[in-house]
Amino acid sequence: MAVAAASPVEKSVRPLEPPLGVLGAAFAGLFVAGLVISTIRAGGSPFPSPFGNAADALDYFRDHPSAVRTGAVLQYASAIPLVLYTAAAVARLRRHSDGFGTALTALGGGLAAVFLLCSGTVSWVLTVPEVTADAGVVRAVHTLAFLVGGPANVMATGLLIAGIAISAGHRNALGPWMIRIGFAIALIALCTTLALTFTGAAFLLPIARFTGMAWLITAGFRLPRS
Repeated sequence: MAVAAASPVEKSVRPLEPPLGVLGAAFAGLFVAGLVISTIRAGGSPFPSPFGNAADALDYFRDHPSAVRTGAVLQYASAIPLVLYTAAAVARLRRHSDGFGTALTALGGGLAAVFLLCSGTVSWVLTVPEVTADAGVVRAVHTLAFLVGGPANVMATGLLIAGIAISAGHRNALGPWMIRIGFAIALIALCTTLALTFTGAAFLLPIARFTGMAWLITAGFRLPRS
């Protein structure tokens, strides 16, 4: 007996979702663009580390306010596709597993976006002349921008990745190798919290951040809609 084809009405009720892979690429692209463009506008000088010399950081923020503002705006903007990515991923994962992993995805992605917004906002404050007139204020604001945009954001992104990996693992929606890599990246991201106590652990931040971005993009293109 032939099976009747789906009617146009049935096809029209299929959920409309933004493409996860494109959203992941937009998030990563805006963030990386902020780093690259701000460095170029600062004449090749990278954004200073809060663990470095305070006088050098003060000179950087006084001499390159436009570069700092460009990086801050693009970092702030990168949170928008990350929010959309998280919402679309949660909606898609609920069709695979409506449980702990989905909740962790929502929580991790939401926190990661909030920390990016906070970091971009705080970094923008470093372009205000009245702020850069006080070395102590600059040091405090600079450190806060690093904490929310570094360990806090990367840790939350690790929770986002772990949530997707847990949910997708129930139906093997991503493949075993993607799941294992996701858990490994999430573990490294959680370990970046050590940078709050041991400054030497800060080297884990770029590792977890950029491998995490690559994983989110790949997972976005591989995760099935149904």
